[in-house]
This record gives sequence, C-alpha cells and structure tokens, in this order.
Amino acid sequence: MKIICAKSELSKGLQIVSKAIPSKTTMSILEYILIDATGSAIRLIGNDMELGIETTIQGEIADKGFVALNARIFLDMVRKLPETDVEIVLGENYKVTITAGKAKFNIIGRAGEEFNYLPTIEKIDGIEISQYALKSVINQTIFAIASGNETNRMMSGELLEIKEDSLKVVGLDGHRISIRKIALAGSYAPKKVVIPGKTLSELSKILSDSTENKAEIYFTDKHVMFAFDDTLVVSRLIEGDYFNIDQMLSSDYETKMTISRKDLLESIDRATLLVKEGDKKPVILDIGDDVMELKINSTIGSLNESIEISKQGKNLMIGFNPKFLIDALRAIEDESVDIYFVNPKAPCFIRNKEESYTYLILPINFTTVD
Repeated sequence: MKIICAKSELSKGLQIVSKAIPSKTTMSILEYILIDATGSAIRLIGNDMELGIETTIQGEIADKGFVALNARIFLDMVRKLPETDVEIVLGENYKVTITAGKAKFNIIGRAGEEFNYLPTIEKIDGIEISQYALKSVINQTIFAIASGNETNRMMSGELLEIKEDSLKVVGLDGHRISIRKIALAGSYAPKKVVIPGKTLSELSKILSDSTENKAEIYFTDKHVMFAFDDTLVVSRLIEGDYFNIDQMLSSDYETKMTISRKDLLESIDRATLLVKEGDKKPVILDIGDDVMELKINSTIGSLNESIEISKQGKNLMIGFNPKFLIDALRAIEDESVDIYFVNPKAPCFIRNKEESYTYLILPINFTTVD
C-alpha cells in the first residue's frame, strides 16, 4: 500500500474517526484506526463495536492495500508533521513509513484483516435533516441524560421518535427531562429508537453548523446510521421500551411565571458562586405578584436578588438544583421563558406555546437550608 494526501486532509479525517476509539478496552485492535486503500478512495475507520465511524479523505492511491495503526500514536505523529503532503507506505511485516517533507516516521501496524468493519446498513427508508438542526436538538437535550447509568441503560441514551413530518428527541436522568421537537421537510413512517448518549455526543462534534448541509439517518432493528458529507457514523441501538414520557407531562398548573431568560440565567449563575463542588444547596425561587426573589444560603455566604416577572395564579416558594435550571435555560434561545408550577413538591415545566421545547425539572426540599 502506498498513499499520498495533504496533511490537513489526513488530520481532519483522523480527528473524525478517532471519536470512535475507546479510552479503555480489553481488545487492543479497537485502539487502532484502519487505513483502507483497497478501492477507489482512501477510507479511515474507527470502531469500538458499539460506535463506528468511517470517513473518506482526498488523496492519491499509488498502490492499493490496507493496514491498521494505533490511533493515539498515529494521530500524534500526523499532528507534528510539517504542513505538506504525507506519504504512507506499507512494507513487509506491517512496517509502515510515514513521510512528510524531511520528517520520516516508522511504525509497526497490524493486519487489516484483524479489523472489524462497520455493519452494512442499506440506505432505505431514511430521513433527511439539516446538520445544523440535528446538531442543535442533540446539544439542547443531551445534558439531561444519565452519564454511565448501568442500572438503567435507557437513561444513558436518547429517544428519537419520528411521526410523519416531526422529529422528537428526549433525554432524562430521573431528576429532569429535556424534550425538543422539530419539523422535517418530508413525511416519514413512524419510528422510535433509543440511541446511546455517547454516540450522539460524538456525532454532534463532527456535524457542521450549516443549515444547507444535510444528514441522512437510516435504521435497522439493532443499528442506526448517520450519513453526511464523506462520513458514516454507525451505532448500536439501546434495545427495549423507552419510558412513557406522556404520563410524566402535565398541562395543569397553579402558577405560571414569565421571566427574562437572560436575567434568570445570570442570577442563578451568580448564585452558584456560593456553592461548593458536590454541595447540594438549592436555589430558592420565591414567586410573588410582580417580583421573584432568588435566594441561596450556603456555608460560603448568601445571595438575595429580585427579578421582575409576570405571574398568573398563586404565590409560590420552591427550590431547585441550580445546575438543572442553568442547563435548561442555556438550551433555550427565547428572550423570555414561561415556567409552570403546581406546588413546591411537584416538577416545574419550562416550555413555549408551540411546545417545540419542554424541560421538566424536579424540585429539591429546601426546608433544611441554613
């Protein structure tokens, strides 16, 4: 095998596929990236058996072949090469020579036959969405999933539900729920799958911010594939039935507060200065007729701040984990937000009139606050 490509092209491709390389594994081959130049294009592939990424890079194939190289070492080598064309040559006993300008590395690779290719998924009955929209709905919901929750794997993934011309994305961790709905350009058959949070997190890092660039999504019973630009991202699905979200949502409320999103976010952000890492001190919202008092009292100090509001219904005092409120407010772009409350022990709902977003947050008992 002998290939030649620009360093920038190779580096970009390696950055993409390296997102599928596990940080820890008992299978050493999973720490490798495959260079496949057996066809008409140069393909780079990373695969940890749960998430696989393949991307095609521009370059010249002088001699066809394939070889697997340790991802970390390969990436570091390419990063330190001069900005010029890179030549990669496979010799005997999987010795690989990487040359750029006057720099020459030698590294021992592994047989391409040892590497696991991505599962084959036919491009049938997929959906199309702009990369910007897909990236946005992931980033606006994924913070609410449980990180590494082994007791309930469903909480470590997100629900993607397609109904005709609508896509709904849901994440939850037992303390909060994030929901986003977006319109699709076409109408599609119903589909409901749960995708691992790791997949979506890594996917969002390589999607573009362009509304013009499209992504296609295809499904099988056990896998999902995202196809965009010159890249394929294939992931196993989390099997099983997702939670009945509709049972957790309610349109009933005793208090409705409309408040400046920016003012509330900045006030909570100031309050967190008084919370030590790992401390569970809540912020308290004391909702009156035209003013909400935001309060926090910790071992470091206290804060009391007034924010003008518009209120319907009863006065209310309720406490929340400040991080949960901050996460939801940062995911919203509206200038003002409507927040609905039932009582101090029931969850609040942050949602707009169109219900294109809904954030449910459970309160914290604040009776023990100093």
